[in-house]
Amino acid sequence: MLKKNFRRTLASILLPLSVALTSVGGATGAGAATPRTAAAASVTIQNDVFWKDTSGTPIYSQGGGVLKVGGTYYWYGAKYNGAVSYAGNPAGGKNSDTSLSAITIYSSTDLANWKFEGNALTAADLGGAWVGRIGVARNPNTGKFVLVSQLDSGLVFATSSTPNGKFTRAGTQSSISGVSTGMSGDQSVFTDDDGKAYLIYSNKSGRSHLYVSTLRASDFLQVDPAKNVYNSSAGGREGNIMFKYGGTYYFCSSDLHGWNASHTYCISAKNIMGPYSAEFVLQGTDADFSHVTQTGLAFTVTGSQGSFVMFGGDRWSDFAGNGIGYNDWVPVTFSGTTPVFHSLNQWTVDAAAGTWAAGRGNNHVLNPGAEADRVAQNDLAGWTTTGGAVNSNKLGGHTGRWAFAQSSSAAYNASRYQNIALPNGTYTLSAWVKGSGGQKKATLFAKNFGAGELSTSISQPLGNWTKVSVSGIAVTNGSIQVGVFSDANAGNWVNVDDFSLVQTG
Repeated sequence: MLKKNFRRTLASILLPLSVALTSVGGATGAGAATPRTAAAASVTIQNDVFWKDTSGTPIYSQGGGVLKVGGTYYWYGAKYNGAVSYAGNPAGGKNSDTSLSAITIYSSTDLANWKFEGNALTAADLGGAWVGRIGVARNPNTGKFVLVSQLDSGLVFATSSTPNGKFTRAGTQSSISGVSTGMSGDQSVFTDDDGKAYLIYSNKSGRSHLYVSTLRASDFLQVDPAKNVYNSSAGGREGNIMFKYGGTYYFCSSDLHGWNASHTYCISAKNIMGPYSAEFVLQGTDADFSHVTQTGLAFTVTGSQGSFVMFGGDRWSDFAGNGIGYNDWVPVTFSGTTPVFHSLNQWTVDAAAGTWAAGRGNNHVLNPGAEADRVAQNDLAGWTTTGGAVNSNKLGGHTGRWAFAQSSSAAYNASRYQNIALPNGTYTLSAWVKGSGGQKKATLFAKNFGAGELSTSISQPLGNWTKVSVSGIAVTNGSIQVGVFSDANAGNWVNVDDFSLVQTG
């Protein structure tokens, strides 16, 4: 699943160049992105944290979808009991409690401040079964809002006369005609410009077949026979989503990794039923595996000055251990017909204008907590190493599951670094460190930024996670290299986690 180091290095150089850019193309297509400063109406989206609603309560919404009604966005998703216990005590580690509490509804007009509207359905309404991959569409014939969700090994449908009202269970479906294994494995609901709604999904058990089905036009309470639009030869695909831009449909999915971080894979077509292109990796998702998320939802934000696609990445931090927070949303823009994912820790959005910008507090380091890679290994996404296998990742991070590690039973000289393109300015580099001490030299460093190297020593014994920083980094050439270096004796070790590179002046 991993690319070669030179690919990651190139990505770490090129991707941040797009961070400060925003698409200004209309809904019919976008050309080259151009710089835009955040307007007064902009609000901040902060990723890598647990989001809270307008009352200060944690937002519980996973595996769902967003529907815009008038000027309001409604967000539907699953509240799992394990998510509640994990948010209350992240230090307690991941859990496997995927039992459902409710399907929740949140609303927002600015995409950053979300009001809890109530529960669409509760576990009692659904008989205590497993529920996930929820979508809602409004049927133009009945005027009803129709919720479609997986329910154990089948589908459940529910309706409401309002987008934020209590939904009433309206039927189930046990199989979909034309699907190789009879039923969807992962799915989302997509509503086209003409009001027609579709189920976007892969097959259950194996999930290597991708399908598009219309929802029954009369009431959306049945999934019509499947159109097999693509078959993956490289493994299963899940977290299936769709967005449309410039008259082109993009069907995107993740690896079959069990709720874990993944590249995002896409196919595209001018007709929703195909033919579709060959599969390609969504540009910008390689260096940190889609900002350490799995494909969750997507919708287009169109305003008075531009438009872009909102990518909602599910972060299964409690069930897979992928860092902090359950939802990480980032913009997707277009270079011609090529979609580009912008991996941002902090950014601002003006929903009415349809514009966005990188936040001043954005962390420019990709895969800063070693959480993207999912399994134990030496070469990690977004980073380049020297010194060979003395570099690895290690369970037991400062946050999340993993940390970067350098250690060996023999003397070694090693570094792990990342090249980053970023706006000129003054920055602070920081990281959390534990280590044996005793190295001839061990540093957290910044260099190649237009002046001499700046660093701080980490060769002292650090028995507990300790934050270390390098401040006053004046970037004048639009780039920087940051990392960790060790010139160590046999048995010396250092663990590093949660890198941060933030503009301070």
